Amino acid sequence: MKPATEVTRTLARYLVASKYADIPAPVRHEAARALLNCVGCAIGASHHETVENALAALREFSGPPQAAILGRSERLDVLNAALINGISTHVLDYDDTHARAVHPSAPVWPALLAFAEWRKTSGAELVHAFVLGVETECRIGLSVFPEHYERGWHITGTAGVFGAAAAAGKLIGLNEQQMAWALGIAATQSAGLREMFGSMCKSLHPGRAAQNGLSAALLAANNFTSSERAIEAPCGFAQVLSTKFDPAVITDGLGEHFELSSNMYKPYACGLVVHAAIDGCIQLRNEHRLSPEGIERIELTVCPIVLELTAKREPQTGLEGKFSVYHAAAAAVVFGAAGEPQFSAESVHDPRVVALRARISVTPEKTLRKTEARVTVRLKDGSTLSKHVEHALGTLQRPMGDADLETKFRGLTDGIVSQPQADELIGLCWSVSALPDAGEIARRTCPDPD
Repeated sequence: MKPATEVTRTLARYLVASKYADIPAPVRHEAARALLNCVGCAIGASHHETVENALAALREFSGPPQAAILGRSERLDVLNAALINGISTHVLDYDDTHARAVHPSAPVWPALLAFAEWRKTSGAELVHAFVLGVETECRIGLSVFPEHYERGWHITGTAGVFGAAAAAGKLIGLNEQQMAWALGIAATQSAGLREMFGSMCKSLHPGRAAQNGLSAALLAANNFTSSERAIEAPCGFAQVLSTKFDPAVITDGLGEHFELSSNMYKPYACGLVVHAAIDGCIQLRNEHRLSPEGIERIELTVCPIVLELTAKREPQTGLEGKFSVYHAAAAAVVFGAAGEPQFSAESVHDPRVVALRARISVTPEKTLRKTEARVTVRLKDGSTLSKHVEHALGTLQRPMGDADLETKFRGLTDGIVSQPQADELIGLCWSVSALPDAGEIARRTCPDPD
């Protein structure tokens, strides 16, 4: 490993010194896109079984009603609101994802939105803090990637806590010493195991990251101390949780390039690595009017990580379905879509989907990227159809535009908030940088009374 010198301190110094004017306009706009997508995902999942169970377990222990649960009428204390909203943002696996690693928004926006309701915060302050939070979590995550992830850590949880701490610390106005402590307090709470994928616990990771990162900043603001070398020390985050650490990834070029520029948005409600296969299946279905009954078998050729992450052949729950390339492909052919309804318990047990799943084979190929796939459909009449998806929809090469994100938002929030309320929320997200009170965004997600 490369020697590491004052990584934590260097990062803290940058975070404290950064000014809103330093953030380029395109990056600010990307923050608004991320906010719109995050709020939509949280509202869409606001009544998911995972959220209901979490609220049932923790509601009675919450403190004063300081912050909204997005898409619901309940209000909890700031820390528990950050937790629940972090869970709801991520549980559908529909939230944003960095081009290389980390789901950036789920650990950071919930912490910031809860804070903004508790302490009046301008939209410009909120956007600035978010950008810095994403920069922090992505740089720290990438400094140990991919070895850290391959070892079994869920990087959105382990790195996300740093993002929430940095972002909240910026809003609080921590000095350099306090920011270094906040990063240290975050480091000692870094957690999240990939073994949990396909269960409710996966979304707990960004929820806890949001909650713990916010608490780290609050503790540091009150001079609660930690190691000042928590990231780079021999017994610190990077050296303990990974076999690889490149400190330069964290410290070089701070403020010159922003990782938020590499953010991507999902058109399908499952892991990014499955999107290319879904893409190919939907394209072939639509181009050739395929029906499951006419298909002999489907052959998928994918990047090896697809089988590493999504090899559940017989998922039993909607959440498990999100980690089954077999289910994703089958549902894409049967329904011609891969939104949240296609990853419900009903879809997982749909006889047409179950029957087609059994006729799907998957072959890993090292030369393929994680967002690339080849799909071959062999029909019962003896003909063969093929599709090579070089870049899945939603990647940087085929990005979702602003209008696409609005459409996604409306689909996620339909039936939970009214159409006028959805219109208002879309407007608030796009204009976030100009808002005098950014807490209004969270407050307006509460469904209008009948």
